[in-house]
Amino acid sequence: MNLTLKIWRQKNADTKGKMVTYQVSDISNDMSFLEMMDVLNEQLISKGDEPVAFDHDCREGICGSCNLQINGEPHGPDRGVTTCQLHMRKFNDGDTIIIEPFRAKAFPVIKDLVVDRSAFDRIQQAGGYISVNTSGNTQDANSIPVEKENADMSFYAATCIGCGACVAACKNASAMLFTSAKVSQFALLPQGEVEADRRVLQMVEQMDKEGFGNCTNTGACEIECPKGISLENIARMNREYLKASIK
Repeated sequence: MNLTLKIWRQKNADTKGKMVTYQVSDISNDMSFLEMMDVLNEQLISKGDEPVAFDHDCREGICGSCNLQINGEPHGPDRGVTTCQLHMRKFNDGDTIIIEPFRAKAFPVIKDLVVDRSAFDRIQQAGGYISVNTSGNTQDANSIPVEKENADMSFYAATCIGCGACVAACKNASAMLFTSAKVSQFALLPQGEVEADRRVLQMVEQMDKEGFGNCTNTGACEIECPKGISLENIARMNREYLKASIK
């Protein structure tokens, strides 16, 4: 398979970037997208050129770091997969593929295709946890019964890997799906009830402070999410936020 790649190149956060065109050949249908990028970088290095910087780690769809905008879609044309799980069989010989970083004010470009997603970390640190008092006679969390339905919904919310596809897919660059997933995974459990009000208020406040846009219920976030995080989490967070605000 021979392909034309149009890739965003940007030296650092302080310089302007531009699209640069590359040619790659003999790409196997069985390669992952990142393996194809590896082939390109090997070619560039062999010619003494600067390789394309892109983020990756586990390459198993778990870490969420391989965030690329491919032909205008976060993680590319497949559904329910991250970029590292996207295979070249989704493309055809002779295709032109446009590869860009996730575009959002809150995700500034570091270099080439690598963006700074530490805004997600700060939202999580604002309240996406359960504090445990380890002094005295504390109760084992596993001894607290949890309804099966709530446990399942909490687990599904917790599968969010924080890749940022929801932000990249949203016309408003909203982080509502990510934030609501992190709120929901604790809001549904009795262990999370103690700090529920403070959690949702602080996480939403931090989300707004980071410069993410608001949700207008377009639904693109759920469609592009590699883990299929449901919009129901946003509705749940809105209810939690309203309840906490009027107390």
